[in-house]
Amino acid sequence: MEEGHLPVMVKEVMVALSPLPGSFHVDATLGSGGHAVRILESNAPDGRLLGLDADPMAIARAARRLAPFGERAVLRHANFEDMATVAAAAGFSSVDGVLLDLGLSSNQLADSDRGFSFRAEGPLDMRFDPTRGRPASDLIARDNARSLAQIFRAYGEERFADRIARAVVREREQHPIERASELAELVERVVPGGARTPRRIHPATRVFQALRIAVNGELDVLPRALAAAVELLRPGGRLVVISYHSLEDRIVKRFIAAERRGCVCPPELPVCVCGRAPRLRPLGRKPERPTNEEIAANPRARSAHLRAAERLAA
Repeated sequence: MEEGHLPVMVKEVMVALSPLPGSFHVDATLGSGGHAVRILESNAPDGRLLGLDADPMAIARAARRLAPFGERAVLRHANFEDMATVAAAAGFSSVDGVLLDLGLSSNQLADSDRGFSFRAEGPLDMRFDPTRGRPASDLIARDNARSLAQIFRAYGEERFADRIARAVVREREQHPIERASELAELVERVVPGGARTPRRIHPATRVFQALRIAVNGELDVLPRALAAAVELLRPGGRLVVISYHSLEDRIVKRFIAAERRGCVCPPELPVCVCGRAPRLRPLGRKPERPTNEEIAANPRARSAHLRAAERLAA
């Protein structure tokens, strides 16, 4: 295990990106640098990689791990929605590949002060960047039951959203819900026992997912990040995205389909008037999934979906 974290679908990522000596790549969700190491090994001796992450602690961990690659690894503390601006400033205005791994790292889950894990005894925070935005505890403390239920339903696809939201409001009237473990225990009490299957998944999984997405605005920034990635790719360059739940995967799937189609004219028009040409060619008809062997070695990979596409000539 590397830095407490196993990167997901490494072999599949490397096949899709196909880094070559001298190539330039962007890892827009750097994490602990597991994928970045493989890319830099493959694009040696003169290839470069720009690594971005909204989590400053992830950047610090990756900096230590990627130090042997010297100036070939350029790291920036930034959200991937700012990819275009950051890449241009760092000398990556045109690249051969962009990777987005949208999952949480094991390091984030293990950090008791971040509140990502059900068992965390630290603050219920959930921000990737602790210097920006509202922590999850603030949403739990201030939002009304209707707003909380909407978050749980829209971002977590939680079928007991209303019941859980009402329970949160009742509970906070007695005492603040400030720790991840407190929220997890509340959800476990509220969700009916028969609805907790499959047993390997904690009943609070969807609620925690929903809060994390809401706190970090993940579904809002993802389309902007995807658009920025396409702008950076030179013809033949590859976009690779690993998603972990249906909401993210749906956005990625629709984005690639739209870029494959190009034209955005209403279907009732007899001819195209927008002049928008296709920009992406999907690689494969369906998303790739991790092997059973990888899931056995790294259970967090079990929900991963990898989609890839190639930039077409302008």
